[in-house]
Amino acid sequence: MGNSAVSARELAAATPATRDRYVDLLRVASLGVVVLGHWLMAAVDGTGQVGNLLAVVPELQIATWALQVMPVFFFVGGFSHALAHRSRPAYPAFLRARLQRLLRPTMVFVAVWGAAALLIQLLGADGGLTGVALRLVTQPLWFIGIYLAMVAFTPPLLKLHERWGWGAFGALVGGAVAVDVLRFAFDVPFVEFLNFAFVWLAIHQLGFLRADGMIRLPSVLAGAGLLAAAGLVALGPYPLSMVGMPGEKVSNMAPPTLALLAHGLWLVGAVELLKGPGARFVARAGVWHKVVVANGIAMTAFLWHLTAMLGVYGALLALDVTLPAPASGAWWAQVPLRIAAAAVLTALLVAAFRRFERPPAPPVAGAAPSAPSARPAPAPAAGGGPVAALGITLALFGILGLSMVGFGGLLEGHAATLIAVRITAPVAVVLALAGWLLVERVGRGRKSGTGTPSF
Repeated sequence: MGNSAVSARELAAATPATRDRYVDLLRVASLGVVVLGHWLMAAVDGTGQVGNLLAVVPELQIATWALQVMPVFFFVGGFSHALAHRSRPAYPAFLRARLQRLLRPTMVFVAVWGAAALLIQLLGADGGLTGVALRLVTQPLWFIGIYLAMVAFTPPLLKLHERWGWGAFGALVGGAVAVDVLRFAFDVPFVEFLNFAFVWLAIHQLGFLRADGMIRLPSVLAGAGLLAAAGLVALGPYPLSMVGMPGEKVSNMAPPTLALLAHGLWLVGAVELLKGPGARFVARAGVWHKVVVANGIAMTAFLWHLTAMLGVYGALLALDVTLPAPASGAWWAQVPLRIAAAAVLTALLVAAFRRFERPPAPPVAGAAPSAPSARPAPAPAAGGGPVAALGITLALFGILGLSMVGFGGLLEGHAATLIAVRITAPVAVVLALAGWLLVERVGRGRKSGTGTPSF
């Protein structure tokens, strides 16, 4: 890994003029908003109980209509995946290229927390905030699981896009509508879980449309999405919050609903409306350099940001610092200090673990814009496609399972249900590790040709 390392300044200077820098800005900004939102929502009281600020102050749930920006990240992913697959059409090579900087830091995170969880439980110290942390730190892994599914489905869905354009997107939207009708009007059991695919893949499909310049009326997309989301929340069974809330009967997030899809449409339309000024902003040399630096550590920071926030609260409790009641005046007054402390701790964790998020090599001048890392494209052996598909499936189920079960109760065999299958943390880790190793093995192949930059 070390031989390929280059500085962010070199990467920024080597960026080809054809690169869509606004996409990179959106990627960084969307993850940054998610991290900040998680830090703000964490409401820990003096007993170490972790609550949700949006549950304490329900009026703040309307803010999720601006701060729930995961749809933007998945939209950007669709754009990048379309370009990446067109430059690496072989399925194993495409998977490996897209997943290297995603799964390496993820598996390190899982290994560190898994070892820590086992030690904590053996010492009998898994109570209070520590026990809560063991359950909470893996929850953001759902995002990585969904992203793995998007990578896996890119080749067939890109073919549908190239043939049907907006029709392929419409089919996914139609699937999401059908699922919610069956769910809410006819009480069909378990059908709602299909919307993990239909809703998020529809947002992802919008990225394909952007890659081919087919989003020509973003104002219509934004307006239609906002009106649809408002109507569904006002008239239907959908809650106001666009993030999951503790104890709610219906969540817009888990599983996703038609209201969340409409919310994603308005966000995509909104960021497309800002493309002109956003592109001019990120074209500045200083801004672009910062975006390159942030993209180089984004996944590591995302993985460890909850660890940092819970570490700040744990330190305050250990030092007998009085924690005010969540949402009180004193609580709000401490917010800037807590966020600053979490940012510092996150930076320290990034410094410790960023080397596992493979540093990119300089872009190839004139290459199609998708990422700042150019390597010889692998030519996998014939028949590697099914093995690669198996690998990403195992990784997907392992990481999603771990996001649900957490690291609490390792020695007791604590389990959670993933699509009607009971899964424990050790089983989830084995699945994820096996899947990653399969993708790495079949995607490596023999080196030939030249690659396309990929983020």
